[in-house]
Amino acid sequence: SDMEAENSEVAALVEKITGLHAAISKLPSLSPSPEVDALFTELVAACVPSSPVDVTKLGPEAQEMRQDLIRLCSAAEGLLEAHYSDMLTALDNPLDHLGRFPYFDNYINLSKLEHDLLSGHVAAPAHVAFIGSGPLPFSSLFLATYHLPDTRFDNYDRCSVANGRARKLVGAADEGVRARMAFHTAEVADLTAELGAYDVVFLAALVGMTSEEKADAIAHLGKHMADGAVLVARSAHGARAFLYPVVELDDIGRGGFQVLAVHHPAGDEVFNSFIVARKVKISQEMSA
Repeated sequence: SDMEAENSEVAALVEKITGLHAAISKLPSLSPSPEVDALFTELVAACVPSSPVDVTKLGPEAQEMRQDLIRLCSAAEGLLEAHYSDMLTALDNPLDHLGRFPYFDNYINLSKLEHDLLSGHVAAPAHVAFIGSGPLPFSSLFLATYHLPDTRFDNYDRCSVANGRARKLVGAADEGVRARMAFHTAEVADLTAELGAYDVVFLAALVGMTSEEKADAIAHLGKHMADGAVLVARSAHGARAFLYPVVELDDIGRGGFQVLAVHHPAGDEVFNSFIVARKVKISQEMSA
């Protein structure tokens, strides 16, 4: 039956990913190296194709493995981005060489998709926050450069070292872009009144690595964002949920937002799903 075929496909996938998790767990370091790169390339290749897997329905052992794998992926991604941020900054014209980053095209494509979906709901935002910008702030850099030429971006990351790297890299950009990009060191929970100033807030895929942390972050944003402001929350779908946390639509609603659009990309041009939602007035929520 179809159901049996689907179950055996999911079982084979979980078995493959469990094996890769075991191999990655044994690595002495997650810093970029041929061995690290090969394992993560294989992991991405296993997770990117469309799959019937629903990670919420996995058994407890597989759930635990997935949670640990997301943690390892996050650490490895941070190290990979730091490595490339330093490498690029050392070059004469760093921004001419961004394509050396292995997942460069993903960011270019994701920024375009997000902007296209966003533009239907927000006319040229004046002020945007990007939470979880990291050492290689490609998302806000591409949005500022190609899609939102008049928008100011406040990038937030909890790691001051990541912000130092990002600042250095963006320092190589044209004055017109550089002047619109600021970097601040803060945890999402530390941001309160300042969140009310943004027309759009982006929540990076790896801010909140469990569904509970993700729900807390969204509820916090809902409490402090302006009515009518828009949230773009990055998520994951299918087997990609072994790489990134999943944003639950219920948590978006409970956070005080109305979902405007959900995009699950097919193909390997983009890894992350994303959700576009609008902050609604409490009175509307009560009557809805």
